[in-house]
Amino acid sequence: MGLFDKYNHIIDRHSKLDDFDVDPFNVCVERVISPTVGVINGQETILVGTNNYLGLTFEADCVDDAVKALKEYGTATTGSRIANGTYVDHVQLEQDIASFLNYRAAIVFPTGYQANLGILAGLADKSDTILLDADSHASIYDGCTLSGATMIRFRHNSPADLDKRLERLKDDKSNKLVVVESIYSMFGDRAPLDEFVDVKNRHGVSLLVDEAHSLGVFGDHGQGLAAEMGVGAEVDYTVGTFSKSLGAVGGFGASNHPLFETLRYTSRPYMYTASSSPSNVAAAITALRHIRTRPELRAKLWENAEMLYNCLSDLGYDICAPMSPIIALRMPDEETAIYHWNLLFKAGVYVNLALPPGAPNRTCLLRCSVSARHSSEQIGHIVDAFAKCSAIISPKAHQQAAVAL
Repeated sequence: MGLFDKYNHIIDRHSKLDDFDVDPFNVCVERVISPTVGVINGQETILVGTNNYLGLTFEADCVDDAVKALKEYGTATTGSRIANGTYVDHVQLEQDIASFLNYRAAIVFPTGYQANLGILAGLADKSDTILLDADSHASIYDGCTLSGATMIRFRHNSPADLDKRLERLKDDKSNKLVVVESIYSMFGDRAPLDEFVDVKNRHGVSLLVDEAHSLGVFGDHGQGLAAEMGVGAEVDYTVGTFSKSLGAVGGFGASNHPLFETLRYTSRPYMYTASSSPSNVAAAITALRHIRTRPELRAKLWENAEMLYNCLSDLGYDICAPMSPIIALRMPDEETAIYHWNLLFKAGVYVNLALPPGAPNRTCLLRCSVSARHSSEQIGHIVDAFAKCSAIISPKAHQQAAVAL
């Protein structure tokens, strides 16, 4: 048996995409025109699947500051943070994040994925227990695995199920860490963080919240869903990313725990990887300033989200969660989802196609992520494309699509 034989079922499944002009999982953006428009296969395409919530990737001063850092510090640090890889901007960004979220300290990682790996594997080991939401992101699962802690899943967004499982562990002497996301990336559903806080306080355990998709989006100042719900001070550890609202690359963990900085010497993903490039750090510093000072960006984002959500709802689409900048449409099966995605793409609209196991509960999704930089005309074009797809995908068309696959 060869090393790749175990993937034969995945290879066979992926080969079915050869019948279509474009592989949804291998899209190459040949040119980026703006935060909401790119050229793919020679065609100008509206991008509505990028998580570029505030559209800051082309913000003039973000670009200028990144270029300035590139010229002053070079293309990379070529070292880890505990060697030569800490520059003055790394320290500044950590201070800015901590101040923004009202935490004592923050630690920056090269990616959001590594932030979850680093924080979870730094906080917990085989003597500890992590209770995590069943629909948690892959980086959370991988961080738990890397930690070696006992891992217990509870039902998605169910404080009652978490409470039940913690009650069963009341005689267990291990340290316990509860991990949830604020906004779940596939469905766009919100966690009842206030209820989770009540459960964690009742049992005397710690709570980590991943605010990757809510930072810059929720709350009066863009501090995330915990702040919007008034429980930010009750969250022991927050993890986030720069690759959504901040329009950069990187991630962070933040906390008020007086020993939090110890993770710099105990977290292997932090200690043994090169630090973030100076240009990315500079861009994130400037983007965070926009989040703090420009509430009109969030206002426009929510205006666009409401417009697209209501229009797709009026078209009869099955939307997975209440209105947010993530609008996920449930498809009846994999064939319909792939066919629908291709019709949208041909109409000049790029969305995310999410299939099991990437989407929870064996669900097939077309996932939109709205940006503050989408114009009303672009939202209208997106809606028109979905309307035409909805009309085309009749039972007969679905049967033809299935035969083609």
